[in-house]
Amino acid sequence: MIGKYYSEKVFPHICEFALSRNFLKSYRQETLQETDGKVLEIGFGTGLNLPHYPKTVKQIDAVDINPSMHRLARKRVLNSKIDVTNHVLSGEELPMESESYDCVASTFTLCSIFNVSKGLSEVFRVLKPGGIFVFLEHGLSKDLRVQAWQQRLNKLQNIIGDGCHLNREIDKLILMASFEIIEMKNIHLPVFPRFIGHCFQGIATKKQN
Repeated sequence: MIGKYYSEKVFPHICEFALSRNFLKSYRQETLQETDGKVLEIGFGTGLNLPHYPKTVKQIDAVDINPSMHRLARKRVLNSKIDVTNHVLSGEELPMESESYDCVASTFTLCSIFNVSKGLSEVFRVLKPGGIFVFLEHGLSKDLRVQAWQQRLNKLQNIIGDGCHLNREIDKLILMASFEIIEMKNIHLPVFPRFIGHCFQGIATKKQN
């Protein structure tokens, strides 16, 4: 099956090439700097976030639906001082207990979860009250000219990006999942074209009752 071959044999290497660029390291570090305690990372990919977690993070449950991503991440996991447990799972169906994580991290992942609203509701469920959700996600630009290109190219990006969407309103999706956004900024990643380089970076929390 060509789709499965591309997804498991080709796309992980494309991700590794595109998302391992040196200039992205500072964005990853900034996104992850507030993480602490027990962490869940959805869309773990090839483990590119691992070197950028603070020293206070000792344990990560790493979720990714693509088994080939975990294979490419193996070297980074072995070289890390963090205890990483890999789970080949969809972010829409997490078997983890409710309110069991201090932090959840997501970078370049919400664009490609099929039912992203369900995925975010799962993130909300497993996060402890007062815990934080940190994110760095590309999505729909505020610039109408860029938006137009994102809408035109979205179907093509779905194919090339193995389910990736250019036109998701990340900020609204996070708010609709009952999170309270503590801070968020819109940034444009250098090098990437504007239709794919517009990102939302920030921290949201699950309010304590």
